[in-house]
Amino acid sequence: MNNTFINAFIAEWLKKRRSFSSWLVLTGGFFVPLILIVIFLIFPKQLLGLHTSGHFWELLSQKSWQLMAFMLLPMGIVLAVSLITQLEFKNNTWKQLHTTPLPFTSIYFAKLLVLVIMLLQLFILFNAGIYISAIVPAIFNSRIPFPNHAANFSYLLTENGTYFILCLPLVALQYCISLPFKNFLIPVGAGLALVIAGLIALKWQYAYTIAPAYTALHFLQLNSVPVHNLISWSLGYFILFTLVGYWLYIAKREKG
Repeated sequence: MNNTFINAFIAEWLKKRRSFSSWLVLTGGFFVPLILIVIFLIFPKQLLGLHTSGHFWELLSQKSWQLMAFMLLPMGIVLAVSLITQLEFKNNTWKQLHTTPLPFTSIYFAKLLVLVIMLLQLFILFNAGIYISAIVPAIFNSRIPFPNHAANFSYLLTENGTYFILCLPLVALQYCISLPFKNFLIPVGAGLALVIAGLIALKWQYAYTIAPAYTALHFLQLNSVPVHNLISWSLGYFILFTLVGYWLYIAKREKG
């Protein structure tokens, strides 16, 4: 990794702190766990049932992903990626950026790396939130025991890793869509339309070809619904969308 790319990455990372996307990641990571805390406080039997299941952390994780995988995570990715990509348009700094000695390649992939790391941050916060959602109800309701169950870390890491990979093509696709447009609403509208189309097509036999539907398809797979190898499709789409976006960025005469 050369110094120009490191400098480009640092610059992009510092810029994203001025974006609402950082707050979106924080909110997105804890939104579902907060909902679960409210549910468990109002209906404690739901959490008590998980305690007696023998697979507490696995079932709590699945319950959390059920709310996250279908709409919240894909929609959050669309919004966060669009916000980060629109920073240069919003601040009218594309020309200023392109007068720096940073190569276009470094700029493009530095922005993409920032997006991927932000996705990783979201996953870390989300898993921390899942743990908190098991602790807080026990603090306020004496009938609910504190979770002292052994966690199946292999299962939890595998599931998180799988969901992370399944998100990558949507990150790259939304990045590809967002770069050419000055109007923030165009890429957001296109991205949300693709997410909704993916949800509508979940029962279609070729739904595995629609990248925004992958997290929902994987959750359904956990419930014995057979699907194609989504990981291979995700990695393939991620590479494809990244290269297409790179070509569009390099080939565009007027960059911003």
